[in-house]
Amino acid sequence: GAGAFEVAARQYLINEVKKTVQGRAQLGVEAFANALLVVPKTLAENSGLDTQDVIIALTGAHDQGNVVGLNQHTGEPIDPQMEGIFDNYSVKRQIINSGPVIASQLLLVDEVIRAGRNMRKPN
Repeated sequence: GAGAFEVAARQYLINEVKKTVQGRAQLGVEAFANALLVVPKTLAENSGLDTQDVIIALTGAHDQGNVVGLNQHTGEPIDPQMEGIFDNYSVKRQIINSGPVIASQLLLVDEVIRAGRNMRKPN
């Protein structure tokens, strides 16, 4: 909870998975990893905190080997388990499985619109 999963998943993707792929796939892994940070960024923004400071603090604490989430009152990293903050596994799994599918569908719609515009242009 508190964005801890997203921070940990991002760090894993950047530090481990990105090294196993080559070429443009590395950019895709990095983009997906950074997109995961939308949850802690939104938590910070909704709490009136500076999002960049929060992300730097969370990633720094995670790099030290801690499981950390965001304390919305202070903006400091916390251990969400000690605070009793937990994520719903089913919801997280569905979001992570659905996100790339929805993004690819949106890209396909964009291609169809672009193709329609090109067909209307006179030769």
